Amino acid sequence: MAELLAGVDVGGSKVAAGLVTPQGELVFHRRARMQAHDAEAALQAVVQVIEEIRREAGQRGVLLHELGLCAPGPLDLVAGRVLNAPNLPCWHSFPLVEAVEKRLGLRVYLENDANAAGLAEALWGAGRDARIVFYATLGTGLGTALIVEKNIFHGGAGYAVEAGHLTLDYSGPACGCGKRGCAEAFCAGPAIARRARQKVPSGSGGSTLARLLEQSPDELAAEPVVEAFRQGDVLAREVLEETADLLGIWLGCVMDLFDPDLIVLGGGLGGVFGELGERMAAVASRWSLNPRTQQVPLRTARYGAEAGIAGAAALVLKSREA
Repeated sequence: MAELLAGVDVGGSKVAAGLVTPQGELVFHRRARMQAHDAEAALQAVVQVIEEIRREAGQRGVLLHELGLCAPGPLDLVAGRVLNAPNLPCWHSFPLVEAVEKRLGLRVYLENDANAAGLAEALWGAGRDARIVFYATLGTGLGTALIVEKNIFHGGAGYAVEAGHLTLDYSGPACGCGKRGCAEAFCAGPAIARRARQKVPSGSGGSTLARLLEQSPDELAAEPVVEAFRQGDVLAREVLEETADLLGIWLGCVMDLFDPDLIVLGGGLGGVFGELGERMAAVASRWSLNPRTQQVPLRTARYGAEAGIAGAAALVLKSREA
């Protein structure tokens, strides 16, 4: 009977669950639409996908007793509660662990989604050969984690490491967290989309970037900018290089704070900025006191859309070591 680990990734638009081997291979997964504005419907979406993977595990001869679950923060990890995550407005100080355990009779381990994804990368992915891994997931937001000796660094009360909310400019744009000028407000997907749309009207004509932005149903989506970049659009390259420079400045601060052995970029935008890694490293070295900044490898994450599932499953593996 093959051993399998169960992981559940709860997000604002979807909830995904899967079965992962102890070597980090995803062998089965399911998704359901998240009902983020109705507390009971949201819980039922989570329960639904867990029941599906439990049935699949049973068909493979595996009886599930526990699972890992990750969700966007802030979380109370001790009490197992989702506090007031912007992407999950249905849950305020919601006892998610207790609710799932009561419904399904399974032991549940809860973790911040970026922390969980970083753990998966440190155990099985791009950071498996490093001692100290700084992980950043870049997409709609900028989530981060620090993994030290294959363990998540939680800080004193469980709220570290929110490095995406380091302030780059205190008079900068408002961030969803309530502060101003955070790295997330400058570098995440919506900021990239806004910068691109600001550049397009100034004499761009029928450029590839202009056309793709016009076709996009979501004005805050960065995907059209990335696609235009891949098609050789000059303005799209300019936007992404500006963002890479901002990320470089931010990573210089990260190097001074944490001195990691490796930086891993994940999320929907991790791949394109991995391609701009040399530029980012050069900028970071000018904005850091750490003499080894430019020598620290910057790698693209192994796990893409399944990062949350793999990370949540990794929580189960780590729980067995405790």
